[in-house]
Amino acid sequence: MTTQTAQPLDVAYVRAQFPALGDNQWAYLDNAGGSQVLGTVAARVADYMLTSSVQTGASYSVSELASARILEARSKVARFVGASRPEEIVFGPSTTVLMRFLATAMASQLVAGDEIILTDFDHESNIGPWLILKDRGVVFKTWSIDPDSFTIKLADLEALMTPRTKLVCVTHCSNILGTINPVAAIASLVHSHGARLCVDAVAYAPHRTVDVEASGADYYLFSFYKVYGPHFAMMWAKYDHLLELDGLYHYFYSREKVPMKLEPGNINYELAWGCTGIVDYFDKLGGGTGDRAAIVKAFDAVALHEQTLSTRLLDWLNSRNSITVVGSRTADQTVRVPTIAFKVSGEDSAEIVRKLDPHKIGVRFGDFHSRRLIERLKLTHGNGVVRISMVHYNTVAEVDRLTKTLDQIIV
Repeated sequence: MTTQTAQPLDVAYVRAQFPALGDNQWAYLDNAGGSQVLGTVAARVADYMLTSSVQTGASYSVSELASARILEARSKVARFVGASRPEEIVFGPSTTVLMRFLATAMASQLVAGDEIILTDFDHESNIGPWLILKDRGVVFKTWSIDPDSFTIKLADLEALMTPRTKLVCVTHCSNILGTINPVAAIASLVHSHGARLCVDAVAYAPHRTVDVEASGADYYLFSFYKVYGPHFAMMWAKYDHLLELDGLYHYFYSREKVPMKLEPGNINYELAWGCTGIVDYFDKLGGGTGDRAAIVKAFDAVALHEQTLSTRLLDWLNSRNSITVVGSRTADQTVRVPTIAFKVSGEDSAEIVRKLDPHKIGVRFGDFHSRRLIERLKLTHGNGVVRISMVHYNTVAEVDRLTKTLDQIIV
């Protein structure tokens, strides 16, 4: 969690690390859909493909280099998320695919009548993949959000728990509301009933320090293309939980072959190596000490800057009577990240966004694959909501440019 002693972020330095931000006139405010890529990430992807693009596991030197790089990638990502060992990191093409892998690998642990609790406020990645288990007779329950306050209540989750509950699936942060959910408290409640917790952290990981152990989660997933890297993803799970899962690879990949048994067809080696650039970037941003403290320090500075951005935008949105902020109206960094959705009375969200396009301001409208949430909030009309999703490389000047343009667009 961010502290009051966080150092100001060197935004000029940050922006210099992203080649796309150089002379580009676009204000990228659609980062929850996918962030810009660090130069170090792109360079390492290219370097891997040009210097060590061979199969791992052989005895010759280039293969040994490739193998060492993949091990280093797991180790660095483990440090990034606070995992106790690199074998707890499972790589894959996306959070959605890894969630599907997890559901498939867990299927044999479940019998007819077992219960899984899903939500109506998650991205579909942490809902749809689990529904394949209906064929095994698994019973699904829904933890619902209060549509008036945009809040969730632990008491509502408690009421759904029974001795048959095996798993609860929840997002760490909503990709529409921007709300940071109390995952540690949720985990404590879930574990008190003998169940496990699966957390989708896609909308959280770009903004705050990930600490999988402190989260209390049993399974924790996010995608790197939202965290300044390539289209690649990771799943963390406690080592003993990974051992329990069925393998998804060839028959001779035994149950003990963790994590490779859950990475069918091998991982994308160059993207894994590219992701080390993300970890090194945040390490340097936090002082370059090469430990978890640097990661935490970096994200403390990120959170402080992002709160400034949220304050600037929310002050403008909250001043307009025609605009309803969909989510918390506060910029408090402990409550939300700078992913801010809104609805304009009587106006189509698509038209608002399209009018921003000529001004080179990149935002988005719709339901953002959190369709159940938009349906629950009764906001499907008029092409859903407008979403402004900022990250630490965005500037106050970009927010002011956005609001000045919106002043002209919204009557």
